[in-house]
Amino acid sequence: MLVALAIVGLATIVVAIARWIAGLEPVAAFIQQYPGTYDLPEGAPVGLPAWLNWSHFFNLLLIALIIRSGLQVRGERKPPAYVTSKRTGHKASITVWLHTSLDVLWVVNGIVFVILLFATGQWMRIVPTSWEVFPHAISAGLQYATLEWPLEDGWVNYNSLQQLAYFATVFLAAPLAIITGVRMSGWWPKGRERLDRAYPIEWARAVHFPTMLYFVAFIVVHVLLVFTTGALRNLNHMFAAKADDDWLGFILFAGAMLVVAAAMVAARPALLSPIASRFGTVSSR
Repeated sequence: MLVALAIVGLATIVVAIARWIAGLEPVAAFIQQYPGTYDLPEGAPVGLPAWLNWSHFFNLLLIALIIRSGLQVRGERKPPAYVTSKRTGHKASITVWLHTSLDVLWVVNGIVFVILLFATGQWMRIVPTSWEVFPHAISAGLQYATLEWPLEDGWVNYNSLQQLAYFATVFLAAPLAIITGVRMSGWWPKGRERLDRAYPIEWARAVHFPTMLYFVAFIVVHVLLVFTTGALRNLNHMFAAKADDDWLGFILFAGAMLVVAAAMVAARPALLSPIASRFGTVSSR
């Protein structure tokens, strides 16, 4: 209770300070000059295609399972089962096997996403194309802090703060999660002392978990903005590939969440063992 009150009190102070700053004449002029969004390059696509909706759904499903299994790995003391790979002979707990397998699917989905992103011009929506992105992002951040949020039209263009966040997530955080995850996995080559010294596993462990925390924070803020800046419209953008305000996107979102919930329930040793046995030997120790 005290923590909740402290958070509310801190948020109130932040909003009050932000509104005072935004009310200063030079700052108000800055916001007017940089409202939060700059024009995309000529020829930039309008709207979100169906392939992006599907990629978003697969990413939602996989990242939820990856975060859950990753936390299970961190807290695991006595694994319920082990999987010994047929290919490499590497032995790992079935939880680690699940986490690694999900990672592979997530990487494949990400590769397809990036290829289509650049093949269709959708990259212009999340890759900054002007240095104006920075003053616009500062302006958007200040407007969010005042609770007088910048105008939203995600079907056409993201505001600059969103664009920087998407860019950082796709092109910085995701690759960082991959390269640190590979170092910690059974896929890393054994007996390469020089390579191990060049890239210590301790460094990978120190970076991998904070990277996961970044993804969690991004998801929380992302979901908050989706539901507070026109939920039906935003869900149609993300799940139905259209710009209307009807309930189709919400229905598809609800269905997606049911799939995620079902996958969470299904991701337990009794159901995973038959699948894992196709790739290796499953044992109790």
